Formats: sequence, structure tokens, C-alpha cells
Amino acid sequence: MEAHMNSISTTPPLAADLISFIEGLPKAELHLHIEGTLEPELLFALAQRNNVSLPYASVEELRAAYAFTDLQSFLDLYYAGAAVLQTEQDFYDMTMAYIVRSRADNVRHAEIFFDPQTHTERGIAIDVVFAGIARALREARERHGFSSAIIMSFLRHLSEEDAFATLEAALPLRAEYRDLWIGIGLDSAERGNPPEKFARVFARCRELGFHLVAHAGEEGPPQYVKDALDVLHVERIDHGVRSEEDPALMKRLAEQRIPLTVCPLSNLKLCVVDDMRKHNLARLLHAGLAVTVNSDDPAYFGGYMNANFMAVAASLRLSRTELVMLARNAFEATFLPAAAKQQLLLELDGYCMAH
Repeated sequence: MEAHMNSISTTPPLAADLISFIEGLPKAELHLHIEGTLEPELLFALAQRNNVSLPYASVEELRAAYAFTDLQSFLDLYYAGAAVLQTEQDFYDMTMAYIVRSRADNVRHAEIFFDPQTHTERGIAIDVVFAGIARALREARERHGFSSAIIMSFLRHLSEEDAFATLEAALPLRAEYRDLWIGIGLDSAERGNPPEKFARVFARCRELGFHLVAHAGEEGPPQYVKDALDVLHVERIDHGVRSEEDPALMKRLAEQRIPLTVCPLSNLKLCVVDDMRKHNLARLLHAGLAVTVNSDDPAYFGGYMNANFMAVAASLRLSRTELVMLARNAFEATFLPAAAKQQLLLELDGYCMAH
């Protein structure tokens, strides 16, 4: 981790006017795990509320544990932290805390992952998970115009049978949450869990009319990206940074404008890159790919949307034009209806004209 801190500290600071531009830039977030927004302070508060004992004596001790060596070392802590989420109010509080932070970063629309298996495995009813997240999102929509949707994700280290069981348990709730629940995703550890493992359940979700996305090409090889497209028939690739290793795949992603939901600070924290200045986001963007910037699990990776935009702007020397391209790509890659998408793009254009 020391190398990571050094790589950030040696990057020239951003000019004040560029910082201000990023802060005000309208954004869409397309790769955000709501369980990954559980800040240590709230985690400790929920542990106390629910009488859950934690292996850490303080918030500071827990933050010190956020020195990950790879994806699995993060997931181990992530799943342990989720144990404090037990009631509808817990899920509401966690989601509302994310909304407050994302609104402060001028996120105008968020498509949020949640992992019901993380909770149902612990005996938490799936309707409790849906209800708490949805209540916060609906309240934010009504009070603040915060636009959002939810994507139910399957844990790829579990079996396809478990995924089918989760889908069947959730489907009776579809009508109740039709205004929010739009998609199906696939996340957790890539290694040893290729996309084809979930071919049948994704085919079923496609028949049901859900939008489909999947994590691929973070730790997994470019072949996982191709299989997510060709076997699972996903519309977006979550991460996808290793696509650069396959020139034919790069050409396809550029020509078909398949969105990549890239998470820069996550990639640094999980050692996908060892220096933000080596990140390939700018190369992917210049190659014509529909790259977007996202925060992934910001409580664990040290930054929400503005922090991710500022990190790549500073380390990769991105211009305003490039930053706007990243924001535009995200709005275009949303699963919003055409009219709502156009409204957000017009808002982005208006911001750029005024700045």
C-alpha cells in the first residue's frame, strides 16, 4: 500500500479551476456496490444497534485493515462487514448515506448493485434487502429528484443453482419494485468463476426482460470479457480494463460502443495497477471505447465519484474535454428511457457551455 500512497502523492496537484469543474460536472454512476458504501463509522453504529461483535476495537483499527493485496483479500473483509446489516432500517441508512455523498459529488443518476446472497446466506429475508434500499432511493427521488435504479447481482463464487434460487425468491417482488429493479449483474471473485458458469440463469433473466451486465476483465482475462458478451449477452462490461490485452476485442468494444464501467481507485487499491499514472483509462478512451468512471466500493477504496475523477485527471493529465467525454459516456450508457437520458445529456451540455 505504501507504493500506492507514494504514487498519488508525487502526482502534481490539480489546478483549482479544474477541481471546481470536476466538482460541478453532472455525472452518472454505473458501477457501485451499495454494500461497499458502508463507511466504518456507520458499520460500528449498526454493529452496536444489532449487537454484532466486530474483530476491530475502533474505526481507526478497521480503516487500517483496508490494506488489500488483491480482490479476494478485499472480499473477505467486505463480507464480514456486511454482517451488521440486518434490518430494513439498516439497508435504508446505508443507502441514504450513499445518496448524500453522491449528491454532493453531483451524481445525477446511479444504477446501484446489491448482492442479496450476501444477506440471505445469513438468514436475512430478501424482501428486507429490497425494502430498505428502495425506500431510501424513492425518498431521494421524491425529495431531491435523485434518479436511480437497482441491479440485482449474483455472487459468482456461489453456484448457478444458488443464483437461480435467488432469482426465484426475488421475482415475486418484481411488480412492487418495477420502478427501480431494472437489471441483473454478476460480481465477486473472477478467478475460477468464468461467465459460462452462469449461462443458463442469465438466459432466463434475458427472457424476463432484464438488462444484463457482468464483471469481467478486472482480474480475469480478456476471454472473460468476450464470454460475458457472447455467452451471457450482457450490455455493459463492469471493469474490463484487461480488454487492452486483446487487440481484436478492443476493436470490437470500440466499434460496438460497449460501455466499460471502470473504477480507477478500486483498481489501485486492489493492485490491478500499482500506480495510477500507469492506469490504461486514457488509452482506452483514446482508442474509442465507451469508458466511464465509477467508484465501485468507495468506503473501502478511499473515494466516491469526484475523488475518482480527480485521481485520473491528475495522474493521467486529462483535459476538460476528456473528462466531459467520460461523463457523456456514462449518461449514454445508462439504462434510462431515451427522454430521461436526453434530459441529462442536455444538462451536461449546458454545464459545459457555462464553464
